[in-house]
Amino acid sequence: MELASPAKVNLFLYVTGKREDGYHELCSLMSGITLYDRIVLAPSAAGISLQCDYPGVPEDESNLAWRAAALFFEASGIGGGCHIAIEKRIPPGAGLGGGSGNAATVLKGLNAMHGEPFGEKALEKLALTLGADVPFFVRCAPVLATGVGECFEAIPALKPYHLVIIYPGTGLSTVAVYKNLKLGLTKTEKKIKSRLLNEAVIDPLHHLHNDLETPALMLSSAVGDAKEALKHAGADGVLMSGSGSSVFGLFGESQGAQAAVSNLMRLREDRPEQYAGWQVFAAELVS
Repeated sequence: MELASPAKVNLFLYVTGKREDGYHELCSLMSGITLYDRIVLAPSAAGISLQCDYPGVPEDESNLAWRAAALFFEASGIGGGCHIAIEKRIPPGAGLGGGSGNAATVLKGLNAMHGEPFGEKALEKLALTLGADVPFFVRCAPVLATGVGECFEAIPALKPYHLVIIYPGTGLSTVAVYKNLKLGLTKTEKKIKSRLLNEAVIDPLHHLHNDLETPALMLSSAVGDAKEALKHAGADGVLMSGSGSSVFGLFGESQGAQAAVSNLMRLREDRPEQYAGWQVFAAELVS
């Protein structure tokens, strides 16, 4: 079984508080994007095995996709196992949710392969035990995420945009980014929801914000370089996704996005000493 495992972006991300258990409360507008890993699932008599073509990605039980498969077989009581092959395009540690998307895609794929013992809600409940944003990828529809990122609320339609994404070649530690975060006065969740849900069609360009950008910039100047490059390439708006290190630009027209990709690839060739590690992707929002 061949499956497409999507990435996501945070069109805004507010950190609204910190809980006693150390986790941060969030309010974020999340959307899937048309950037995909390819996953091939094959049944096996027993046990789980995993192969990934991306350097440094673990191929054992520490991989979230492996853990998703183990969780499915344990929760369903179904015998047997599977082999998971992952062809990655979504860089790890990029703030694009690649690993969480892989886990949700494996859950959905195994569920389909074995006659759908779990409904969508039950799959989301399973996915939550793997990570706060894994349930998002079960449906991958745009949502307003609150709590620690695990509570989802449906939103009005999103205005479509083309995206150009720069991964600057090195990831950022989510723990390190949050450690550098200085919690100050921020908009309340109620105000954010009120502003967002009163719109018939949400224009992401009017909402771009990420409380984690400032601490990420303290850790990596590459995030700032990527933002400036996208602005110069003509993006209507630019933002870091999640806890970084990827940055995306919004473009209203496909021609503008295509021209930006060409310009950024040329920049990488002209200045390899600074930008050789950059990966540049074109995508669209999933509505």
